[in-house]
Amino acid sequence: MTTGELLYEEDETFTHAIFPHTGVISLMAEMDDGRSVEKASIGNEGYVGFAMMLGGGTAISRSVVRIGGDASWLPLTSIDYALAEFPCVHDVMMRYAKSLVAQLLHSVACNSLHSADQRIARWLLHAHDRMAEKTFQITQESMSQVLGLRRATVGATCTALLNAGVLDHTRGSVTIRDRVALEGRCCECYGRIRGAFEWQNDGGWATRQG
Repeated sequence: MTTGELLYEEDETFTHAIFPHTGVISLMAEMDDGRSVEKASIGNEGYVGFAMMLGGGTAISRSVVRIGGDASWLPLTSIDYALAEFPCVHDVMMRYAKSLVAQLLHSVACNSLHSADQRIARWLLHAHDRMAEKTFQITQESMSQVLGLRRATVGATCTALLNAGVLDHTRGSVTIRDRVALEGRCCECYGRIRGAFEWQNDGGWATRQG
């Protein structure tokens, strides 16, 4: 998956379920005036196409690769076969769908109640959980889009985190230097969203310490 790649448009018919191994996919809400904000994000804990499990065959959001990585693309025929043959597959996929709904609800509350600094810290922590390394590719412009913030606001927060030794950022790249300090600047929504995925095994984001 390449950064900026469009996987599905809203209301587009699913052909494959997409399971990221690394990278981050944003489910975006697009407004008529051109503004956008991330509804939820998906990494190695989940998959794109959960709407299929809820009785829908089309995408409910615009799915965009926010941080590039690798993923498995499974045809829907393969998904249908696995669901029919292995009850455990249905169980795991439904539990993920429930966890994603929890992420959506917590994100709504976070975007309404918490500061820009806290929301930026939360997003960076989630991204760090999903990546295999401390450095990942993300621009401040991209972060402003997913969080619905002004570019200058994201820049000011990243500069403050840089000066505090929490992270390094260059053009298009972020390195987490002090994860504990970053967690200290975050709101409680990070822990609650992460906790919703704690049923995952050791390969999931809920157990990775970076």
